[in-house]
Amino acid sequence: MGKIFETTWKRNLFFFFFLILLFAVDQVTKHLAVIHLKRTPGISVISGVFELQYLENFGAAFGIMQNQTIILVIVTIAILVFFCYVYFKMPLSGHFAPLYIILILLASGALGNMFDRIWNGYVVDFFYFSLIDFPIFNVADCYVVISVFLFAFLFLFYYKDEDTELLKQMIFSKKKEGDFQKEQSKEENTGEKN
Repeated sequence: MGKIFETTWKRNLFFFFFLILLFAVDQVTKHLAVIHLKRTPGISVISGVFELQYLENFGAAFGIMQNQTIILVIVTIAILVFFCYVYFKMPLSGHFAPLYIILILLASGALGNMFDRIWNGYVVDFFYFSLIDFPIFNVADCYVVISVFLFAFLFLFYYKDEDTELLKQMIFSKKKEGDFQKEQSKEENTGEKN
């Protein structure tokens, strides 16, 4: 899988294919929730623990910022632009494949809920852990939560300081990837001579 991220066209194809696929999964599940759960008391999947329950969320996560659709859409667009910028500035390397996947998950989740806000004026939520009375959520929310946990895990246990430094340089520099590869080659050649 790492080879996908070693050429620009494969990386871009991977991004758009999975962005569309994950967005579609989110939208299909929300559509099914509207058809099968709206105007019902819900469906108990595991009695007293987990239910499918329809909710129209006019705010953001955990019900914050109710009826602030315009602000939420503007913030989401800004976040999506930033995610895309980071995605396309990251090194073409299989070593960073997990970060590419995380960014796709984040972008898919943000896009799915933003689409709902624009199209419906609210986000359809339907997963409910009644045992702990956790706020009702949807598939797009799952993408975001999973990616945040993966991101934290990767930077705590997988990526080293030099990986983080390379990412910072590439993302926040005006240099292109080829410039970084030339610099790395020079450094390696210098190190071999010494």
